[in-house]
Amino acid sequence: MFETLKESFQEHVSLTNEEWEMCRNNFRPKRMLKRQFLLQEGDVCRELAFVEKGSLYSYTVDSKGNQHVIRFAFEGWWMANLQSFFTQTPTNLNIEVLEDSELLMLDRQNHEKLIEEIPAYERYQRIMFQNAYVALQQRVENALGLTAEEKYARLIEQNPEFLNRVPLNLVASYLGVSPETLSRVRGSYSR
Repeated sequence: MFETLKESFQEHVSLTNEEWEMCRNNFRPKRMLKRQFLLQEGDVCRELAFVEKGSLYSYTVDSKGNQHVIRFAFEGWWMANLQSFFTQTPTNLNIEVLEDSELLMLDRQNHEKLIEEIPAYERYQRIMFQNAYVALQQRVENALGLTAEEKYARLIEQNPEFLNRVPLNLVASYLGVSPETLSRVRGSYSR
């Protein structure tokens, strides 16, 4: 464990061996099984999760009981409800394990400690938050301005692992289309 996290750091910042060990020592390994909840609506998000192995997804449930997938996280991605994490208020999201997963958990106190003590960690987190914001903005623009066909094509282009690892009903929810529409789009896309 910790190999993927180390690679993620090395991809974005330079850490000394001592800084890496300080970072590593603040994370807590956690194994979770498919269908377990990392976070449920009404809970306060107290930890950031880094995905070493496996996958997770976050979603909301509307008043009619319909699930709306917000995002996925695969190896090398972070997952949390940042609003709840930073404000320490209850979340409106559920985060569920999609595949058996190995996570590295970082609580708020240790996150703040690393930011204070290791400038490269702070830079790394700034880059991660910037990337997350850009991805969120792009997701909103896609949801508002693209057809179902364009959304699917962009998803496959940017995240080809979705097809092999995510059930189609969750892909449909993520794209904001019905399963029937997704089936039609997939059929015409493959031709």
